[in-house]
Amino acid sequence: MERKAASSPLAARAVELVENLQTRFVGGLNTIAARYNDGPLSRIEWLRDDGRHGGGVRYAIAESAVFNRASVNVSSVHYDDMPDRRLASANALSAIIHPDHPAAPSFHTHISWTEMRDGRGYWRLMADLNPSIENPVHTALFEKRLGEAAPEHYDEARTQGDAYFYIPAAKRHRGVSHFYLEGHSTGDFDVDEGFARSFGERIIDTYLEILAEGAGAAPPSSRDRNEQIHYHSLYLLQVLTLDRGTTSGLLVHDQNDVGILGSLPAYVDRGQLAALIEAQPSPQDQLLQNIVDSLPEGSPSHVSDEVRGFLARVVRGHYETHPNALDLQASGGILPPTVANHQSKS
Repeated sequence: MERKAASSPLAARAVELVENLQTRFVGGLNTIAARYNDGPLSRIEWLRDDGRHGGGVRYAIAESAVFNRASVNVSSVHYDDMPDRRLASANALSAIIHPDHPAAPSFHTHISWTEMRDGRGYWRLMADLNPSIENPVHTALFEKRLGEAAPEHYDEARTQGDAYFYIPAAKRHRGVSHFYLEGHSTGDFDVDEGFARSFGERIIDTYLEILAEGAGAAPPSSRDRNEQIHYHSLYLLQVLTLDRGTTSGLLVHDQNDVGILGSLPAYVDRGQLAALIEAQPSPQDQLLQNIVDSLPEGSPSHVSDEVRGFLARVVRGHYETHPNALDLQASGGILPPTVANHQSKS
């Protein structure tokens, strides 16, 4: 079975862009890993409806010398044979890196082009730095490069990002720097494509620089490891109870569950999550209880591929039963048309 490409010429250009960014990122990660006799990341292909509606390739590694868990995924899906669907195609790079060393921050980026059936399209650009133990030098460098990569959009995207990545139950943000530019389109595809490419290249290269430094830090203490587990637990909480992109992906199909939840770190504190159940609004308290019940006992709790698959089914079942709970998820102030359309059908 082969992946069928979208017929749209703009989709083809977007696919080339995100695949080039993926190659750049994976190459940089493998170079860093090789310094520690680690890697390379493994290539995994997945298909949407046996390839009829596209699919994707992700490069992943877990519990290695350099990486707690890393996933760099490119997805390219389309519905050329379903003219009644509002969404024509969506092409994205979605990457999450959780380094093994607590001194190296986690990192997330998402760069995508979405094309609607009526011909309209927009870009989504996200990048956020997520340290277990903040290094002000890393934060300052990341912020500086974001400002250089998107000077005209920096303030707007920071405002959206700070709103989107806030965790009400924990009364804190998921990370220290958040950039979220939703629904971006100037009406000139060439200009916007160039901006997306330069943004992706700049932010990927910046993170590789930060990762290389953090991965080579002195061996961590047990306290450092505990802080990392604490932070990774909050990361899992945000992804599974608040993140609209994750939930939307799980509700659309079940053909890449492990890949969609590639953002989850390898180990979390089950007791820490259980202590936050009462702080959740209804019915999200029930969702978090089911998440906790799905995690293996142990200290810490191991989030294996099998567990990620089970958690995907838990989240999907929750929102199928409680579609109005989608309104309780995070928002940067702008609701993507694809998500809005999905909620209107729920």
